[in-house]
Amino acid sequence: MPIDLKFPFILHGGDYNPDQWPEEVWDEDVRLMNLSGVNVATVPVFGWGNLQTSEDTWDFGWLDRVIEKLHAGGIRLCLATATAATPPWLDAKYPDILVVERDGRKRKHGSRHTFCPNSENFKRLSTGLTRKMAERYGKHPALLLWHVSNEYGNYCYCETCSVAFRTWLKAKYGTLKELNHRYNMSFWGQTYTDWSQVEAPQDLAQRNFQGLLIDYNRFQSESILGCCKAEIEVLREITPDVPITTNMMGTFKPLDYHSWAKELDIISWDSYPSRSAEPAEMAFRHTLMRGLKDGQPWMLMEQTPSQQNWQAYNSLKRPGVMRLWSYQAMAHGADAVMYFQWRRSPGAQEMFHGAVVEHAGRSDVRVFQEVAGLGAELARLGPDTLGGRVKAEAAIVFDWDAWWAVEFSSGPTVELQYVDGCLDAFRALMSLGITCDIVSVDADLNQYKAVIAPTLKMVKPGFSEKIGSYVKNGGVFVSSYFSGITDETDRSFSNGYPGPLQDILGVWIEETDALAPGEKNAAQFGDLRFECGMLCDLIRLEGASRLATYVKEFYAGSPCVTENSYGSGKAFYCGTRLDREGARHFYGLVADAAALSPVFGIAPPDGVEVTTRTAGDKTVHYVLNHNPVPVEVVLPSGSFTDLISRKLVSRSLTLSAYGVAVLK
Repeated sequence: MPIDLKFPFILHGGDYNPDQWPEEVWDEDVRLMNLSGVNVATVPVFGWGNLQTSEDTWDFGWLDRVIEKLHAGGIRLCLATATAATPPWLDAKYPDILVVERDGRKRKHGSRHTFCPNSENFKRLSTGLTRKMAERYGKHPALLLWHVSNEYGNYCYCETCSVAFRTWLKAKYGTLKELNHRYNMSFWGQTYTDWSQVEAPQDLAQRNFQGLLIDYNRFQSESILGCCKAEIEVLREITPDVPITTNMMGTFKPLDYHSWAKELDIISWDSYPSRSAEPAEMAFRHTLMRGLKDGQPWMLMEQTPSQQNWQAYNSLKRPGVMRLWSYQAMAHGADAVMYFQWRRSPGAQEMFHGAVVEHAGRSDVRVFQEVAGLGAELARLGPDTLGGRVKAEAAIVFDWDAWWAVEFSSGPTVELQYVDGCLDAFRALMSLGITCDIVSVDADLNQYKAVIAPTLKMVKPGFSEKIGSYVKNGGVFVSSYFSGITDETDRSFSNGYPGPLQDILGVWIEETDALAPGEKNAAQFGDLRFECGMLCDLIRLEGASRLATYVKEFYAGSPCVTENSYGSGKAFYCGTRLDREGARHFYGLVADAAALSPVFGIAPPDGVEVTTRTAGDKTVHYVLNHNPVPVEVVLPSGSFTDLISRKLVSRSLTLSAYGVAVLK
């Protein structure tokens, strides 16, 4: 039965670690939370060791007191199961819990995420703690949702995992003969003759078999998800009406988040861009997370209010940027704006990670005042922005299996990065003012006018048939270099590239040239010429027409960008990586073919982002200026109310540097 996920207000708060601070600080924390407009606290994410001091000894007294203080202050709870970091006594008593790294080194105690996901001891003890938490706090009036563990992602290569991997493979392939065929183990004479010979791919030699590597990633992602699901089962048993989440990390390669999303009630993720990150990069990751549950509103679970501590250069967020980036998350579907963390750690690894309250504990400082100012604005917005969904006419297909397949590949170039290909398409569409979703290969594509699947090396069974039907019925499809190369086990297609997409695209790829760093070619679109490089497909037209040709090399004059009519629709193929202006031009042609519309009818000024969220008959437009200077934005006809300033605007809007407007 679906859980009602509508929050009573925009969540504004973050991680609170009171067990790092003396109890006399806790009342002051609640006072400052109220002063800053915080209405939710995530607690106690890393509290396992202080809640369970030995296998048979529990101490919930301190957490009881914290929760009651928060509740008395009107602060709601995002209650964590506290299983992200194992306590010292546990690792000492059950050393099988500790992970083995890919190099064979067994981890020592002293960090977080050091547990083997196939350890039965870990599952038993972590679900035991989860049960205690649910039984004790499941009916507390302040409880808003459950937060399982924290930032999962620990792969393990121990013997327990090897044994479990063999069982997983037997269920998947049935026989060694089929496994050998799928992995092409006759290569270099490595054919398995007994299941015991299949091991977790630690050794460099084992990394010559990409099918094995991809399957091990699938297996580990499923195994880690199994730990999360074990806790979820306990929570659903005891608190069936309380929503459940766990915080994800955007384009995080080790975990197939599409599989994870099916087990959660709401998506949450931790956004930590660098100071130099482009708006499109941040918007891309927000959009990816939004797409995990088909556009349902999500939670910005963590961001820093000021600076990080783990990047090479931990710059401060400039005045206004934290507010701007918070509204950007809301523009892409967030109904929560939260931080890591509330109060700076007094010591250890995250002592210099930004926080709402710094070590001095003062409220008359810039960061606290910015958080408080945003908190007051969010409170004034009330329910006006809650629950809205982003309406998109285009979608980018993003597949973790394809990502693994691309980057485990032994060629054609080390510069080939799966996320970059997807981001190129997203950035070009965003610059044109066109809103885009990011969806899985299993998504319903018929709601979109255009579907883009960049660098889709792995084409799974059924996908080409779905795309073929979509295009025949009038859809516009875009594919790019290094697509249609292999099947779901990374075996090449016998008809060459782009494999099962060949008829839809009307092209056959004879060869692919990899350009060295600094080498460039150019793509000629009529009178326009744009730089291109990295990869250059040598394309044979088999029904498609050319839109652009190469300018240099022995393949000068041959097609590099093509268009094919297929049924009532069109399919485009871009066989090289265009520069940004070239990508914008190409996707402008795609937008024209698909009749895609900018949000306000025209592309926004450079550095300005416009997004619309709709809930029923309620429509809200977010207008964001990512520039350090004021910008004027032309508005559609009619008048709007800026929900932040409560002023009426029409015809045009002038945004200050890093300014924001939320228009109704």
